[in-house]
Amino acid sequence: MEGWTKDRMFWRFSAYGFLKNLRLFEPFLLLFFREQGMSFFQIGVLYAVREITTNLLDVPTGILADTVGRRITMVLSMVVYIVSFAVFTFMTGFWPFAVAMFLYGLGDALRSGTHKALIMAHLRRRGWSHLKVEYYGGTRAWSQRGSAINVLLAAALVFFTETYRWIFAVSAIPYLINLVNLATYPRELDEVVRGRRRGLSLLSFIREGRYLRVLFNSSLFMGMFRGTKDYLQPVLKSLALSLPILLYMSGDRRTAILIGAVYALIYLTTSFASENAHRIKGMFKGREAVAINFTYALGSGFVILAGLFHHVSLVWLSVVMFVGLYVVQNVRRPITLSYIAGTVPDDELATALSVESSVRTLYAALLAPLLGLLADALGVGLGLATVGALTLSLLLFVRLRD
Repeated sequence: MEGWTKDRMFWRFSAYGFLKNLRLFEPFLLLFFREQGMSFFQIGVLYAVREITTNLLDVPTGILADTVGRRITMVLSMVVYIVSFAVFTFMTGFWPFAVAMFLYGLGDALRSGTHKALIMAHLRRRGWSHLKVEYYGGTRAWSQRGSAINVLLAAALVFFTETYRWIFAVSAIPYLINLVNLATYPRELDEVVRGRRRGLSLLSFIREGRYLRVLFNSSLFMGMFRGTKDYLQPVLKSLALSLPILLYMSGDRRTAILIGAVYALIYLTTSFASENAHRIKGMFKGREAVAINFTYALGSGFVILAGLFHHVSLVWLSVVMFVGLYVVQNVRRPITLSYIAGTVPDDELATALSVESSVRTLYAALLAPLLGLLADALGVGLGLATVGALTLSLLLFVRLRD
């Protein structure tokens, strides 16, 4: 593409995203908890533990990344993730899982925003800051390809073992490789900021309404996505068990096959969407704010329809709506990141992205138990529809202006 090339660091950044998304447990996490006999509310509480941990530690870890070094922070996040996977593999019960989710949330806090800040630092050094959507969209496409490979590996492992537990242990392998990849990033990308009172940057976000509006717009949508996306798993399981095919196989094997096929399709589609996010942005003639508002409303609508279709037993249409939600998220994210990077001062970007992540995780932490309660009381379908409608209504307060 004119203006930039896929340099060496593009492939290093892409390798990070590809390996990070080899989390074999992710397509089966909610089903794993259900297999352990947990209610949707208990699962919501576990998700909330992860999100609240990330919320409480996100800004401190963002400041840590800006002061002691982003590479070191990223390496530490990989170590914490691996310990979390070990707890899931070798222990059982609500409280051990709560500890594992706490560690997972800590890993997210150390990671979120930090790697994007490394990419932005590299683009500034190369004079490519005006090509943020194209470059970041290209690296994000490799993350989605990693997710596509991930779900196929996970489905194969579940198919042959007929258990979800070992997918956590296998997930540690790519994270060990990623640890080495991150540890050998160029030192100059750290852009360590010393001797500054970073707390003032948080106050600047409060004083600047445009900072808050874009951070909340991005955060609320991602919080909804993060809180609802795993409900595709029970939808697919109910579909797999209802289809009159492969009846000689166990329910777990049929579920593994369908989940593998659908998630692989999703991630191949979202990979294409991420790589072409700049084209979607072009359709709005450079009006990023309009594109961000439109995708917010569209994604919320997909969640509402997914829930309603599931409630009336049109499960295939519910699956299609989930696919649409994934596509919107991966078109939207590069555009939103570009808007944030163009709004927030460069030396505060890692902290800004951590503030964004804090709001996202707080909203997801509130939604997870709420959705669990609604799913237990009213059913998964009406629970999803309610959460989607709530998020859509908040667009009135976070709509961006050009």
